Amino acid sequence: MASSLVPLRTIAREWTRLGCVGFGGPPTHIALLRRMCVEERGWIEAKEFEDGIAATNLLPGPASTQLAIFCAWRLRGVAGGVLGGVCFIVPGLVLILALSALFLARRPPDWVIGAAAGAGAAVPAVALHAASGLAPASWRRIGTQRAQRFRWAVYALVGGVAAATIGPYLVVVLLACGLLEIGFRRTTPLRTSGSAGAFIPAVLVHVVAIGGLGALAWVALKVGALSYGGGFVIVPLMQHDAVSTYHWMTGAQFLNAVALGQITPGPVVQTVAVVGYAAAGIGGGLLAALIAFAPSFVFVLAGGPRFDEIRANRAIGSFLTGAGPAVIGAIAGSAIPLGLSLQKAWQIPVLAGAVLWLFVVRRGVVSGLLIAGVVGVGLALFGVPV
Repeated sequence: MASSLVPLRTIAREWTRLGCVGFGGPPTHIALLRRMCVEERGWIEAKEFEDGIAATNLLPGPASTQLAIFCAWRLRGVAGGVLGGVCFIVPGLVLILALSALFLARRPPDWVIGAAAGAGAAVPAVALHAASGLAPASWRRIGTQRAQRFRWAVYALVGGVAAATIGPYLVVVLLACGLLEIGFRRTTPLRTSGSAGAFIPAVLVHVVAIGGLGALAWVALKVGALSYGGGFVIVPLMQHDAVSTYHWMTGAQFLNAVALGQITPGPVVQTVAVVGYAAAGIGGGLLAALIAFAPSFVFVLAGGPRFDEIRANRAIGSFLTGAGPAVIGAIAGSAIPLGLSLQKAWQIPVLAGAVLWLFVVRRGVVSGLLIAGVVGVGLALFGVPV
């Protein structure tokens, strides 16, 4: 078995390197892992690596992080999985917490405010770009029948409306769409008792009432355990909680948090650390990251030996077929409140430029955010109010 050939110190070194250079989100992370584990080192067979991609995409949470944990687990078991996952996460976490201290300071320099406002202005375009990138595969997955395509459109519409209007209950909407699709694909109708249907919203309201670190822990848990469809779905999951419910940050600051999560290396889910920092300083950022990433370790390390069974499970597949369009709609719908958070007139043309950069020129998200940030810095240096 390959695991006996790969020392833990090698896993620590290589996965730390991936965490330092992994700019660009999941596509970059997957490409780097494939190059290292399959092409250069020959640690994992190509088919097994592709199966790992498929299996981790069935799980909630950050898929590329779970793939990094899976590859390290494949080489050295539980110890390797834990070590590899931590080393992959920590570099970006350290950087994003340092940037949080800079961008969320009480009196940051004007150029910092300009950089944040410029990059933040591009975030609604990034949300639309993320949704458009996920849509084709989800559209194919639902099926070719008219009724199936109609359900896809309904799920996406419901997810978009929920993200734009009822942020705290978005998780309930995603779960409902997944359960409905299970029901449509079963020969026996799926029944949910009224008491169970009322229980989830009641729990959410109860947690909202608690506030403090309990609320931060709940928000982070939703990000890590209930976010289907990739890292960007955390945006609509967190936005209403962080801005409107608990008032940990302003709408503009939340835009900055999303931008930081996009331009730093490692998983986009690290955005939750910025929210945690805004809520309770460094300790809050570390707590939020710990809770958000913990489910990924549990899912992969406990389910690794059963990945084939997970992939073959019809109920899980049906659930994700229904939840997927709702997630895509939610990501697209989050562009509305994100856009409404823009505060300066000059941010509108920056947003328009970001749309052109991503959809017409078809260039990358990170470069688009950096250019928008540079525009903000330039305007601030020329005395334009930022």
